[in-house]
Amino acid sequence: MPIVTDTGFAPDDLNACFAPSDALPANGPLAVDIAPDADLDPLLVRLPEVTAIRVAFPSFADGRGFTVARVLRRAGFAGRLRAAGHVIADQYAMARRAGFDEVEIDDALAARQPEDQWLARADWRAHDYQDRLGRRRDARPQAPA
Repeated sequence: MPIVTDTGFAPDDLNACFAPSDALPANGPLAVDIAPDADLDPLLVRLPEVTAIRVAFPSFADGRGFTVARVLRRAGFAGRLRAAGHVIADQYAMARRAGFDEVEIDDALAARQPEDQWLARADWRAHDYQDRLGRRRDARPQAPA
């Protein structure tokens, strides 16, 4: 299974044994598998122990994993965050903006959507709707004077 990063396809260099989020071992460090409908509360209290999280995408039409990534990053998770499953090349920029570091795809998807299709979306910081509207990402609305 290739891992997609901003530089293209790469082998999996994460040497981790993932535990399901609903059956976390008592001691860390942890690598955790999360379903898109998982209760994140038990995991959030243990984030300092977690080194890697893999979020499942059961279908390319199921966007709950993007929300999971945002929640984890906003909660302070700074480890490796991987989307896994049915993420397509057109969703790569969105995955990166949501907080994912990489995407794990199967060999069949890699054959249908080769590396050049993923690399075409690797400049994920450009061309988002906020940039097109001329807004800075970190700008906050100002109160009227």
